[in-house]
Amino acid sequence: MKNVGEAPQEELATGERSTRNRVARSILDHGPSTVAELAGRLGLTQAAVRRHLDALVADDVVEAREQRVYGARTRGRPAKVFALTDCGRDAFDQSYDKLAADALRWIAEREGGEQAIAAFARARIAAQSGAYRKAVESVPAEKRAEALAKALSKDGYAATARSAPHPQQGEQLCQHHCPVAHVAEQFPQLCEAETEFFAELLGTHVQRLATIAHGDGVCTTFIPKTSHAPPPAAQPPTNTAHASASTAGRNPA
Repeated sequence: MKNVGEAPQEELATGERSTRNRVARSILDHGPSTVAELAGRLGLTQAAVRRHLDALVADDVVEAREQRVYGARTRGRPAKVFALTDCGRDAFDQSYDKLAADALRWIAEREGGEQAIAAFARARIAAQSGAYRKAVESVPAEKRAEALAKALSKDGYAATARSAPHPQQGEQLCQHHCPVAHVAEQFPQLCEAETEFFAELLGTHVQRLATIAHGDGVCTTFIPKTSHAPPPAAQPPTNTAHASASTAGRNPA
């Protein structure tokens, strides 16, 4: 990864660059964050965090926004959080987005349009599914979402699992980074295939609440509380899962 928020050498000491990169990396790993959250995770004062954030905002690496609230709102103004911009995300990746988008566009034009893209997206997920399935099948039912999050993190998605906000009964799977976000913005079939796979793997209806590809800070999937039947064997996604996936890649209403 190249250094983010990088000032001229004579103006920015090596330690400052390192700390600034840690701030940006913490936002990548944990999603949009408040000053207090960053200070707590990094062991810095809030004043120091604000100073680094000011520089990162000036360099178009992060941006301030109001914190999204899912479920019942509390009183008062939403907290201000800092999220990575597209430029900031690109700093963490050597991107081949244009090549991938061009290839998918070629497939769509010559091999069957949107249905061909959907078939490709499902095949891509199927090829990667082995590690995810093994992770989920190796833990008790109540630990499935957490196990899936850890497996996704190994592939660069910086994923976490947590209880959904009240009054929702279930869990939220949050992917704080998406290596294919720019391509998925043009081809939502990638998000839809992933959501279908989560539903099939976890053996329950899931709902995609938000995606990085469409402007949200985090890809968020709601997993309702169920009786937790054993994960089904590998098979193509079913139409029941597709109903949940139809909103994948879209912002919540």
